[in-house]
Amino acid sequence: MADQALIDALQAADAVRFGEFELSHGGTSDYYVDKYLFETDPSSLRLIAQAFAERVGDTKLAGVALGAVPLVAVTSVESGNPYVIVRKAMKEYGTGNRIEGRLEEGESVIVLEDIATTGQSALDAVEALRSAGAVVERVLVVVDREEGARELLESNDVTFESLLTATELLADR
Repeated sequence: MADQALIDALQAADAVRFGEFELSHGGTSDYYVDKYLFETDPSSLRLIAQAFAERVGDTKLAGVALGAVPLVAVTSVESGNPYVIVRKAMKEYGTGNRIEGRLEEGESVIVLEDIATTGQSALDAVEALRSAGAVVERVLVVVDREEGARELLESNDVTFESLLTATELLADR
């Protein structure tokens, strides 16, 4: 069931746009959910942090750089859970880490993500965390565009949950 307050907040932040847009995976869409507009809006960010915090228990969090970093940071503050950041690739300088923050072998981690389309970005993060020794069984996203993310993640033994689906977000259009 959609949270109307969150839908209203995303719309008030002008995060839902209509037109012709190219998506990161190369496809096109007649709507776009601008994560940077909702992630930089305090009202939206607060609602997302509260909703995620209600769902994560006491499990360590992980956010995919760059988009999910604000989400995982505010959820960490709201829940009291520590977090790590998963880079898309290993750093070429400094420590050369792909996972930033403290992560123990065998530790359970929940991946937080902003928008899920195909789910590949979230799956890449899950695989990086698993390679680093984490146990990852869940991915939570703000908006599921309903274009295959759930199927991809569940086929890789990951439970997929979203705060909103595209159907719910666009229902009033």
